[in-house]
Formats: sequence, C-alpha cells, structure tokens
Amino acid sequence: MFYNPFVMNDLLNKLLILRSPGIGPVKYNNLLARFGDVESIVDSMQLSSEFIDDVKREMDKAYSLGIEYLDENDSRYPQNLLNIKNHPIVITARGNIETLNKKTVAMVGTRHATASGMDFMSQMACKFAEHNFAVVSGMAMGTDTAAHIGALRADGNTQTIAVLAGGVDYIWPLENESLYYEILDRGVVISELPVGVKPIAQNFVQRNHWVAGISDFLILGEADEKSGSMTTARFALDYKKRVFAVPGHPSDPRSLGPNSLIKSGNATLCMSINDFFDDEKVSSKKKNNTYQNEILDKLGMIPVSESVLANLVKKSVAEIKADLVVLELQGLIRKQDGGYVLN
Repeated sequence: MFYNPFVMNDLLNKLLILRSPGIGPVKYNNLLARFGDVESIVDSMQLSSEFIDDVKREMDKAYSLGIEYLDENDSRYPQNLLNIKNHPIVITARGNIETLNKKTVAMVGTRHATASGMDFMSQMACKFAEHNFAVVSGMAMGTDTAAHIGALRADGNTQTIAVLAGGVDYIWPLENESLYYEILDRGVVISELPVGVKPIAQNFVQRNHWVAGISDFLILGEADEKSGSMTTARFALDYKKRVFAVPGHPSDPRSLGPNSLIKSGNATLCMSINDFFDDEKVSSKKKNNTYQNEILDKLGMIPVSESVLANLVKKSVAEIKADLVVLELQGLIRKQDGGYVLN
C-alpha cells in the first residue's frame, strides 16, 4: 500500500503530540493556536528518541494489522463526532471504514440485561440495519452485545460500529472475541486510544462520550440510574441529540434509568420499531379479521399471557386460541416467556 510521505509525517507529528502525557484535544488545540503547525509544536517539545521510536512502532503495528488512522481533516472521519467540542484529533479504525459515513443510531443499556430486554434491542438493531443505519454501541456484554448481534443479522456489510475503551486491536471483553471479528468483517471498530492499550476504568466514560457523539440519536434500553449507559444518554442530551428510552417494570432496578428519563421528559417513549419506521409485518395485520387485529393491537415486545390477552379483547381463552395459532403461523407473533410478543 502506498502512503504519502507528507501525510505520514504529519500524522507522526500529531501522534507524537497526542501520545505525550497530559495532552488531549484541548491542550493540542491550544498548542496549535500558539505555534501554528504540528511540526513547530514537536520541535518545541524536545522529545526523546526512545519516545519517538515508541510512537513509530505503534504506527508500524497498526498498519500491519490493517488499522487506519483518521484525523479530523480526513473525509472519512465521522461527521457527527467532528461536530462535538473537543472531539478526538485522531482516531483509529479497523474494518469497513465506510460504515462511519452512514446514518447512525446508538443503542446502549446494562451489561446485566434480561433475556427479553436483549431480544428487544437485538430486533430493533436488526430493523435499523435493514433501513441502512449503522448501529453504534460499546461491545460490552448484555445490551451492547445484543445491539451489535442484531445489526449483524441484517444482510450486507457496514452494519455496526463498536467504540472501544482500549486500543482498537484489544478485544474486551474476551467473551466477545468472535463478535469482534464479525464486526471487522461487516462493520468497523474504532478508538481514540493507542494501538495495544488495555482498557481501564477511566477510559469507559470517555468511550461513552463518543458513542453518544457519533450517533444521530440514541436508544436507551434497560439501565440502572447510576449506570454508564445513563451517562451515555446524558452525554447525548448534552450534545442536543434526541434520546429514546424503553420502559420497564417499576420494581426492576434495570428500569429505573429509562423510566426516569421518560418521566422527566428528557427521553421519548420507545415501544417498538414502529416508532421509527412502518413495519411491514405489523401493517399487514389489517388483512386479518377483527379479533386478530385487536390481539395484535394489544401486543408489543413484553410477553402477554393468553388469559390477559383474552381479558383485554373481552373474549375467552378458548375463543382466542385459534386466532393466536393463525397469527403465529403467519409469523406476526411468537411465544416468549409464557406469553406472546410481536415478531
């Protein structure tokens, strides 16, 4: 692969500045305003040859792994992230770089999500990917994993973006190793941290900044009130992004986060993919008979038992059983956790 020597030298200078202790986007921009260009900044820093060699080795390792550096002047740098104050000056990306230029939806929530909560987010993610959105999340266990997997169920590539709290080559958690490589094949993994860096606690908050920043809007699933996912949602609100929240049972601590955002008016209630798109399967219910329509109107992503459904449509359980069988055979509903949900 051919690399422009001028571009490579400019990138090296930027990394020499950014990899120096205590220098982030704010100090970098202050130095640039003072000295005028990155070469002059580097000349003023009197860096050791050992430090310069370390940064060069990082670059060599990155290119050997197919990792690319995107600075803020690169047309492939995510536009949404570019619009955020104090955004990363340089990010690393591995996978399908073109994913970064798609419409994006962030989908976040607790690592300890319920099966139904993960299923809901996974199905939503798949639908968004089918509608040409890239699903953004942090590749953590639970909700993040469900969102990435759901997006990857859709056909085609460029379906999902994983924002990491360590180096773009550092797989964390290890349980998601296979998911990581699937994302490389059909999406992209990005980070602002040096190649090879292990994620530490303080980096996850910054990672949450960029999950919110890179997205067009955000959907919050199950989340404790003091969780990192709630922090991500607040970052999205700070960035003037629209936040949607999936409600849950009041007694479940994992519902306190989304429920509180809905109650305060800071988040829009999210009940199904129909809040964003016309769903073909749901719209086809108009072809069914009256009782079947009524049943579908009462279902969503939370399982509803036969007895509750019968009460809602004012029929006996025996009377609605045949309709449930027909709807299930048509692929409009399915059994889950002792009840029925929309498919």
